[in-house]
Amino acid sequence: MKKKTFSLMAVLMIVFTLAACNSATQTESDGENTSDKLKIYTTIYPMQYFTERIGGDYVSTENLVPPGADAHSVEVTTKTMVDVAESDAFIYTGTGVEGFADAVIDSLEKEDVIIVNGTENVSFIGALEREEHNEEAEETTHEEHDEENHSEETAEEHEEHEEHTSDQDPHVWLDPERAIVIAENIKNALVELKPARKQEFEDNFSALKTELEDLDSEFNNMVDSSKTKTFIVSHSAYGYWEDAYGLKQIGISGLSPTDEPSQKQLSNIIDLVKENDLKYIFFEQNLENKVAEIVKNETGTEALTLHNLESITDENIENSEDYFVIMKKNIEALKQALN
Repeated sequence: MKKKTFSLMAVLMIVFTLAACNSATQTESDGENTSDKLKIYTTIYPMQYFTERIGGDYVSTENLVPPGADAHSVEVTTKTMVDVAESDAFIYTGTGVEGFADAVIDSLEKEDVIIVNGTENVSFIGALEREEHNEEAEETTHEEHDEENHSEETAEEHEEHEEHTSDQDPHVWLDPERAIVIAENIKNALVELKPARKQEFEDNFSALKTELEDLDSEFNNMVDSSKTKTFIVSHSAYGYWEDAYGLKQIGISGLSPTDEPSQKQLSNIIDLVKENDLKYIFFEQNLENKVAEIVKNETGTEALTLHNLESITDENIENSEDYFVIMKKNIEALKQALN
């Protein structure tokens, strides 16, 4: 009996030794411990989604904008700053849409954390404010000014105007072609962090790129078959659809959802809705807009939802709705409004 017990123990020791050797060999051949995951912190949802798609099993992500929140108004705690400082990378949009990003980056100055500007090399468009969107509906007051009044514009006012019109629209992730550039930036960062998995990251990026190209085709097909190109939305977040597909948004608020139109601008917006015979007004998943409600009530339009994808909702998570599912819902909503 003792002999059998001894033999069994010897066999087990051999098995364990072989398993350990095999594990060590695997780690050595890969140049890394395959069980280690990169810890990545992101700001808005598309950055997180693209990181997960490209990184696959080799990344663990956490988004700093909670479900249903507005990225413009999120604040991060000291504990969150500490957590980010212990991670491998911080990926942000580089557009200013997340007001907390600069504070996080400052806190990482002396930390061994890669900071990734997700929109590096992306082609931006200028910020088009409500006045520019709706200029056809407004009277040009400059023509009513005489030479003397016109010359009264101060250098300070001119400077302020120049600065204002040079702003960039941050919502680049809503354009599939620009999203490909964002995804490539993320892929390059992951390769830098984990070069042994370069091929996996390249393959995952290639699959994601193909899906984004297909999404771009779906947008084009929807727009080509639409009767009208104009839609009204509570928040001017969709300028890249204007640039990429020739659509025209009438934005009740500016690029910042806290902006509100003057009484005259509001009146012009209501007139535009009526002149364009618009039947629907778009609200967003993470914003309340009382002024948009006024426009809806004054014009008799019906409410639809456009998702700006800054953050997903708890309902999106429960229904397993990712970037592509939500973007395709946007296409269907636009199709309904534009026909």
